[in-house]
Amino acid sequence: MSDMNFLTDPTKDETEKSEILKELSDIKFALDESAIVAITDQKGKITFANDKFCEISKYNRQEIIGQDHRLINSGYHPKEFIQNLWTTIAKGKVWRGEIRNQAKDGSIYWVDTTIVPFLNKQGKPYQYVSIRYDITERKLAEERIRQQASLLDKAQDAILVCDLKFQIIYWNKGAERIYGWTVGEVLGKDICDLLCGGNTEVLQQAQTALEEKGEWKTETKHFTKTGKNVTVESRWTMVRNEQNQPDYILITNTDITERKQIEQQLLRAQRMESIGTLAGGIAHDLNNILSPILMSVEMLQLGEHDEETHRWLSIARENAERGADLIRQVLTFARGMEGERISVQIKHIVKDSIKVLQETLPKSITVKYEIDPELHIVSADPTQIHQVLMNLCINARDAMPNGGTMTVKARNINLDENYARMNIEAKEGEYVLLSVSDTGTGMSADIQKRIFDPFFTTKELGKGTGLGLATAMTIVKSHGGFINVYSELGKGTQFTVYLPTVESERSAKTVSKAQSLPRGNGEMVLVVDDEENILEITRVTLEKFGYKVVTAVDGTDAIAVYAQRGNEIALVLTDLAMPYMDGMAMTRALRKINPNLKVIATSGLTTNEQTAEMQALNINAFLPKPYTGETLLVTMAEILKNS
Repeated sequence: MSDMNFLTDPTKDETEKSEILKELSDIKFALDESAIVAITDQKGKITFANDKFCEISKYNRQEIIGQDHRLINSGYHPKEFIQNLWTTIAKGKVWRGEIRNQAKDGSIYWVDTTIVPFLNKQGKPYQYVSIRYDITERKLAEERIRQQASLLDKAQDAILVCDLKFQIIYWNKGAERIYGWTVGEVLGKDICDLLCGGNTEVLQQAQTALEEKGEWKTETKHFTKTGKNVTVESRWTMVRNEQNQPDYILITNTDITERKQIEQQLLRAQRMESIGTLAGGIAHDLNNILSPILMSVEMLQLGEHDEETHRWLSIARENAERGADLIRQVLTFARGMEGERISVQIKHIVKDSIKVLQETLPKSITVKYEIDPELHIVSADPTQIHQVLMNLCINARDAMPNGGTMTVKARNINLDENYARMNIEAKEGEYVLLSVSDTGTGMSADIQKRIFDPFFTTKELGKGTGLGLATAMTIVKSHGGFINVYSELGKGTQFTVYLPTVESERSAKTVSKAQSLPRGNGEMVLVVDDEENILEITRVTLEKFGYKVVTAVDGTDAIAVYAQRGNEIALVLTDLAMPYMDGMAMTRALRKINPNLKVIATSGLTTNEQTAEMQALNINAFLPKPYTGETLLVTMAEILKNS
């Protein structure tokens, strides 16, 4: 011990000094010049302090000796911490730990502390020697690291660190939000196996770029814990140590799934606009060509001709008129044809169209309709809306060459914020929903992507121009609305048109409904759907209104989730049409586990067979897609209330 000023202390007799020296001799080997030493009696009063203690506490020796040890207490540690310290040393045991103290000038310092109790012949402590080392710089560094880690956790991006073997050693809260795994679930895992599904090609590209340039950037698809695909912008940086050797890899992933979807929608809109401009120009020129031909044929027909010449002129006129009609459709598609907008009650247009369809469609096709008697008013051109409806009905007729059922529906619907995020053309508010469904051949996903493209048709040559749906899309867009299509091969197709109601009615209704939406009480819901957008937006909606949510991407995934958390799940919301295992098969399997399980089924298309099967399975409710947050919340609240 470097300074022993207590040896010259006149208040201590020689015997006491000799005893203290003897007792300290066993621990002197552990002390060096940086040691901060103090001695207190059994009541905690300071009886000795070395120079280092005075230096760090900024008290001189005269101010310290005889004072209670709490003189330097910063008040940082809880009562339980202090009680544990004194209980330990009072029992004659050594205590070790880190303590935050306060100097005379109010500054804070940290010390790594060892307190050694000295025992009398009866085994009771009569004084304590405290040996401390200044660790203030280390603690400040640790605090800075904690603050930095806290900032990283607040980042929306996924920030992760891998070692040189691509095993994860850091995982922030942003990564938890995007991918669903917690820190404990990913540490030590191979990043390729976890996020890329074992696709080593991406990892090889990253490794090559990091070796050559020290950084790499790409757009790629990753898997989440639920099996969902997310598109991320991934940035990799090789971090080197002080010797300039590769140390670890810093990865920052930004979720751009929604942005990419919006980009695709914008590109489609731009492509349609370009095609429309081109089509309009061509149609204008063709109109100029056909007009004189048609007029010339009409003039020739006024003259006297033999029967054969008259027949040829009739054929020429008929085809010229067909060409002119085709040009009018092209111009409708290209320009949108604003038309005269008036307040329209859609139900009258639907009823008139139904009458025409029932009289003209083949007897093998049954026409059904459901019309809300309280349909809201829309601002529209009645002729154009009639054209849209008839185009969709003719399309449904052609999809059922062997007969079937065509169903036309019209009802009011309120689109909320979450639903609007699913479609770039949709806005919040009140709409009239007009749908036409058939039980025909259905369409593949590839065909569904192209059906609104002008001149695209699946019909035989000469039986379709490919402009019917393109024109319908143009008209609906010009009315501020949009069209959705839902189809399954072999099961049929449903087209759904959304037309906004007049602004005054929409505003009043939206406010009143938003105020009365029911909320959950922390019930857990299992949402099952293979559509990423629907899965995510349904999850966000339910969590916003007080529910807990777990998700699955198909029936097999849902059964696995239920096997783990079935005792927590109050209700299952499932799509009926999914790969691997559909909603019906999944419901049968889950009902074997829990016969009383509450189930809500959803689908964009419902057949009579599906309806009968749902009744047999005693499914609690059915929501036709697309469903809004309001419809979902009201339905769920009603079912859970009756459980």
